[in-house]
Amino acid sequence: MSVRRWIQISLCLCLALVFTGCKDSSKSASVVKLQGAGASFPAPLYTKWFKAYSTAHPEVQVDYQSVGSGSGKKSVIDKTVDFGASDAAMNDDELARVPGGAQLFPMTAGSIVIAYNLPDVKDLKLSRKAYSGIFLGKIKKWNDPEIAKSNPGVKLPETAINVVVRADSSGTSFVFTKHLSAISPEFDKTVGTNTMPNWPVGTKSKGNEGVTASLMTTPGSIGYIEYGYAKTQNVPFAALENKSGKFVAANTASGQAALASMELPQSLIAWNPDPTAADAYPIVTYTWMIFYKKYDAGKLAAVQSLIKYGLSDGQKDAESLGYIPLPQSTVDKDTAALANLSSN
Repeated sequence: MSVRRWIQISLCLCLALVFTGCKDSSKSASVVKLQGAGASFPAPLYTKWFKAYSTAHPEVQVDYQSVGSGSGKKSVIDKTVDFGASDAAMNDDELARVPGGAQLFPMTAGSIVIAYNLPDVKDLKLSRKAYSGIFLGKIKKWNDPEIAKSNPGVKLPETAINVVVRADSSGTSFVFTKHLSAISPEFDKTVGTNTMPNWPVGTKSKGNEGVTASLMTTPGSIGYIEYGYAKTQNVPFAALENKSGKFVAANTASGQAALASMELPQSLIAWNPDPTAADAYPIVTYTWMIFYKKYDAGKLAAVQSLIKYGLSDGQKDAESLGYIPLPQSTVDKDTAALANLSSN
């Protein structure tokens, strides 16, 4: 081969590489990346949604970090993410700190269960007095009379109760303590409702994942976790006494009975810390995604499309992962609220 011919071939190869690089760069530049962070409560469902959505829409990449509701809200306020997630929603003071404002969307709902590790106890019932007493540090042993009276015929061990609580700022803690405050004046006065309570008892673990892991590895433990984690990890959880005096286990039907009594206001933020329906599980909550009211045009289209996916196809995944599909009335209000998002 002549030197001239070799130079021609080399030049062609270089030009081809440059052209290919430009095409790749153009393709990469067209990809919209959405970064989210927040609640661990809905993380298994959100992870499935975002993976499925990005597969169907390769021009949009969604990354979600399960860091807890408190960190999720802070990230939105600090504008270090494109969206956040929280089981504790946002209060007026927090909303006022979000640059340009925020819109919250209840995207799914779930129950918080009191899970336990007692290998010889398959079914456990806890009265309101029993479980509030455990988390107040007043009931210290598994065979305490207050637990025993609700479980006739069950051989409860004479061992100490190892309480496991959340170490991080948590919407799950917020919802759980909101419920405990509603059923126990003593709890309300001494601990109260908080994303990061000053628990009088308990060892601490981070996230629903951490509490679940601690429960599974330490016999005699009890802790509060999202129903989906208990379901997927096969962790036993107690049937709880509701406001009507019935012992009810967490499932889709008992969760829907609790949600039925919640009327969402214009803000789309509502709580029912102690539902009255006879078949309602007592600790049920919506969980929210938090979006800015203003985005650039590219991200706005991606964000609105992602929300619509969660409200439609995404709801089909909820029950299998231990979440409660949204009532149609909630889906309708979420859909209408999409109009509150606009481009810069």
